[in-house]
Amino acid sequence: MIYTFLANGFEDVEALGVIDVCRRAGLPVKTVSIMPSQMVESSHGVQMKADSMLADNNYENADMLFLPGGMPGAQHLNDCKKLQDIILAHFHAGKPLAAICAAPMVYGNLGILKGKKVTCYPGFEKFLTGATYTGNLTERDGQFFTGKGPAAALQLGYDIVSAFCGDEIAQELENGMMYSFLMGKD
Repeated sequence: MIYTFLANGFEDVEALGVIDVCRRAGLPVKTVSIMPSQMVESSHGVQMKADSMLADNNYENADMLFLPGGMPGAQHLNDCKKLQDIILAHFHAGKPLAAICAAPMVYGNLGILKGKKVTCYPGFEKFLTGATYTGNLTERDGQFFTGKGPAAALQLGYDIVSAFCGDEIAQELENGMMYSFLMGKD
């Protein structure tokens, strides 16, 4: 299961783009509200009902944790102590962690990006404690998958699919979703 954590102010495209690509590949994705309600509002005013609340899940068997960016959504994620504990347990278990845009700052502020190559939205690299900021559209280093911003959402999804399902499945999705055409690969 890939758990996607949502807070008021999350970036619509980043959350839903990654979720969409992963679900097209058959990967199970569950959205989780860290807010007091399952209803979460995106940074652009879109109301979304999360699949579950933070306390409703057992994260020990999670395959991946994913943090979409957007502000103030990423700041809410950063400030959530219960989520920090879940992330640290997942990190210490050596399991994959993904984040995009401003959200890699959560991992940076927890001190778990040391020695890793990562990307994020420009200006948030100052929060990536001990990491090497690459500025690439997406980056994968060890258990970390990061994306630069909204335009990176589909590519980050393909990177995740490639890791879990293989390059061939990821390429089929890229072709079927016309991403290859968009990127001049077709």
